[in-house]
Amino acid sequence: MTSPLRLGIAGLGTVGAGVVRIVQEHPELLAARAGRAVEITAVSARNRARDRGVDLSAYAWEDDAAVLAARDDVDVVLELMGGHEGIAKSVVEIALDNGKDVVTANKALLAHHGQALAERAEAQGRVIRFEAAVAGGIPVIKALTESLAGNEMTRVMGVMNGTCNYILTRMQSAGLPYDAVFQEAADLGYLEADPQLDVGGIDAGHKLALLAAIAFGTKVDFSGVELEGIGAITIEDINHAADMGFRIKLLGVAQMTGRGLEQRMSPCLVPASSPLGQLEGGTNMVVLEGDAIGQVVLRGPGAGAGPTASAVMGDVMDLARGIRLPVFGQPASGLRAARAAQAAVPAPYYLRMRLLDKPGALAKVARVLGEAGISIDRMRQYDHEDTSAPVLIVTHKTTRAALEDALAGFEATGVVQGAPVAIRIEQV
Repeated sequence: MTSPLRLGIAGLGTVGAGVVRIVQEHPELLAARAGRAVEITAVSARNRARDRGVDLSAYAWEDDAAVLAARDDVDVVLELMGGHEGIAKSVVEIALDNGKDVVTANKALLAHHGQALAERAEAQGRVIRFEAAVAGGIPVIKALTESLAGNEMTRVMGVMNGTCNYILTRMQSAGLPYDAVFQEAADLGYLEADPQLDVGGIDAGHKLALLAAIAFGTKVDFSGVELEGIGAITIEDINHAADMGFRIKLLGVAQMTGRGLEQRMSPCLVPASSPLGQLEGGTNMVVLEGDAIGQVVLRGPGAGAGPTASAVMGDVMDLARGIRLPVFGQPASGLRAARAAQAAVPAPYYLRMRLLDKPGALAKVARVLGEAGISIDRMRQYDHEDTSAPVLIVTHKTTRAALEDALAGFEATGVVQGAPVAIRIEQV
């Protein structure tokens, strides 16, 4: 195949401009590796006058991205605008209907409409590639769909939002409360326009839903992801967890269980000595577990112009070479709907509570745990302040249902001040 692969780029933010930069700086390298030239023929963005640090004069400009998606001189549409409704969705649909392949970094679009778009692509004989939508520059989609395709996957987990990891590690390293570090992240430009997409776990939940679909051959089900953000994590929790040999991470976990597909994005404790426990700053890490491979750990930058543009270009290069795979690793018609399971797999938990300084207080708490079928692995009590003292408990493995029974029972003891904090401990 000697004809150039012609790209149309919809969206010229940091990622779109990064893709332009790669194509302009490495034309010979791209052609040598792809076996054909890779060229940009048309671009589209909301503001034509904005300086993006790259020369766009050689490309046709379309004010309407939908028009770009239907151009005859475009083979692959790069949807780099974002948003799961409106123009982004329309651009992908128009591109597919006009016989074009799509490369996107839009995790929200695929988390909400992935099945329908995959079926549409399949019907048109087209493909959608989305390496850049999950964990930035880490090639986790390629690992699941290609390198690990011979494995029955047993678990997928990871830290998939660099902003949350920055906040949690900064709280620990600087000894600062959540609100102070949240504001610091905002001032540095790390947060989305809607911060809840980051700190509420929504952005990372989108990514987890996509990985789960590939890993377990299921239809994308973002509604089945249990979401809990990091807003309730205190500096006390971080310090106490460290005392017990753990670190707190916003961790995504997906695994198929006897009750169905468990997908959760929530704060978890992980051993401080584990790869996840040692992950600092805005870096992402994804852990893949399969029956043949065992465990694979992928670590790298989860965002930014260079890493994300690199992932986009990886997909472009596969298309240029003629590598065409189903959107989620197998035909969309074969993906099954999985029953959502709510934290079905037992795990140990970290409990923090304040106990009133009364005789027998600890015994009452231990009795409630015992009645719920929960045994204590470790316990630590700190010096009391006024009339109460913080107590930490690490349980042996237990179910979520048993834990909720115990949490409900604490109130009746009359010795627990305020609401206890319970955080799952993930075995990694």
